[in-house]
Order: sequence, then structure tokens, then C-alpha cells
Amino acid sequence: MRLFADILRPFRDKRRGLRRVETHNKLGLRFIPEATPKAAMSFRPDPDALGFVLLDVSRMLRHAFERCIATAGLGVTPGEARALVHVAALEGSRQHDIAHRMGIEPMTLSVYLDRLQSLGFIERRPDPGDRRAKLIFTTGAADALIRAVRVEQVELMAQVTQGIAPEEKERLRDQLKRMRGNLAAIEEDQRAISHSRETAR
Repeated sequence: MRLFADILRPFRDKRRGLRRVETHNKLGLRFIPEATPKAAMSFRPDPDALGFVLLDVSRMLRHAFERCIATAGLGVTPGEARALVHVAALEGSRQHDIAHRMGIEPMTLSVYLDRLQSLGFIERRPDPGDRRAKLIFTTGAADALIRAVRVEQVELMAQVTQGIAPEEKERLRDQLKRMRGNLAAIEEDQRAISHSRETAR
């Protein structure tokens, strides 16, 4: 009976995901486990997976920044402050490019820019390469406000990165920049594929 059970065991173990190797002893053929069964792969999303962590940090950082600006009494909304900082970082860019960098619709940015222009903080200039487009610049009157917003940003980031060594922060920044570059390349490829499909119609 034992020999019969030993013969049947590899078929049962195959169903269980066990791998076995053949050896021989006095009773005849035996099957000995080669390794423990592999853990079944789980398809349940991990809330601490890198993608989820990046999304959580981005969302929480944006909300924290908006709360800082809302309570700082700077005379602008969080959206207007974000727009002004991006204009300063991308000085002389088109409105569409700034909106893309901010991740908002051009019309939403246009509302922010209208308000900032009415306060004398930005100006729109004709694009020499395209008469229909405008280039966005900050004015000297915006310098004090940009500095105030930057102070809020620096203080917030000091809290966010508390406990992280300077060299770790630099390494993290480099890795995130690399990921940003990879995503930009993916985005460009997807646009090219979409364009080729539209052209082929």
C-alpha cells in the first residue's frame, strides 16, 4: 500500500504545484520534494507599491502647498500662486506649454493668468514665431510675491523631507528626474502613434 501511495504521490503533488525528483531505496521508486511550493502570485494591488506611493505623495504635497498659500495671506489663490511659480520657472513659454507642465487645461490656466495680469504680475507678449500665440513673462512687480511663495515652498519641503539625509534627497531627486524623462519619452511615443493613426485614416 505504501508503494502504491508513493507512486500516486507525484500526481497529487503536481496538482499542488510541487516539483519532485526520483530516487530509489529498498522499497523501489520514491519521490522526494525538490523544493517548497512557490507562493501564489497575488493580483491584489499593494497600496505601498511605488506607483501608489508616487501618486499619494504628489496629491498630498499639492494639497499641503495649497493650504500653505491659502493661509499665508499673499493676496492670490493657490492656483494663481502655482501658475506664477511655473511662469517664473518657464519664463517666456507659451501658455499651452505652461498648462501642460502644470497638468491643467489651458483655459483653466488662462483664468489664472488673466488675474495675475490684472495685478501686474505677468505680461503676455507676441510670439515672433507664431502671431496667434503669446509668450508669458513675469514682471518686476511679481518678484516679492514669487519670493514669498518660494519661502512657503521651501518651508513645506523641509517638513516633507524631515529625516532624509541631504545625499539621499539628492539621489531621490536624480531618480525622480530620470522617471520624469522616461515618462516624457513614453508620452512622446504615444503622441507619435496617435498622430500616425490619424494620418492613416
